[in-house]
Amino acid sequence: MELDTTRRADRRLDLVYRIGAGFTGLVLMGFGIAGLMVRLPLFDTQGEVIAGLSTNGALSFLSIAIGSLLVGAAVLGGKFASTVCITVGVAFVVSGLVNLYLMSTDFNILAFSMPNVIFSFLVGLVVMTFGMYGRFSSHLPEDNPFQRHRHPDEPFGGGREVSAVESQPDGTTEEADQAREHGATRLHGPRGSAHGVPEQRTGDVREGSSRENRG
Repeated sequence: MELDTTRRADRRLDLVYRIGAGFTGLVLMGFGIAGLMVRLPLFDTQGEVIAGLSTNGALSFLSIAIGSLLVGAAVLGGKFASTVCITVGVAFVVSGLVNLYLMSTDFNILAFSMPNVIFSFLVGLVVMTFGMYGRFSSHLPEDNPFQRHRHPDEPFGGGREVSAVESQPDGTTEEADQAREHGATRLHGPRGSAHGVPEQRTGDVREGSSRENRG
């Protein structure tokens, strides 16, 4: 399912996905490039502090790779950007949990410290929220592209279904007005008559009554 960027709701969601993926990707790429410029050892467990975070060569390369993926997703946009944001967000949260346990061991190959763990949790939750925006909810609006995709048989009328019976300004309906007029015709006959007897027939009765009086 691809987002139709000509629709307003689709454009808004697409913009959110692009901003989330692009901004996070640029931050990670900047962090990774800064680590490579220091020429850190590849798997140094102590690492070097850059911008308040500990890093080494492996973490720098990994940051650039993930950042490039997010920037590419921002360029492509649509559902792909949303999926990448969700996947990267989950990976960051899992990485924070795993490295929280490994950072005090000899297997801390990414030189994680507590600020790195906190940063990993925060970035994971933020980018995951960007990816899930307008996609996972029990009350999505009718014009939401994911709602339309999940319920293709439901009619979409731009948020309002056009009823077969439109209400009149006085609160009645066209169908009710027609039924009322039809009932009045059956009860009283055509317009210009009284009690269902046409005017022409009434005139004939009057003429007959005059002839009887003359006789």
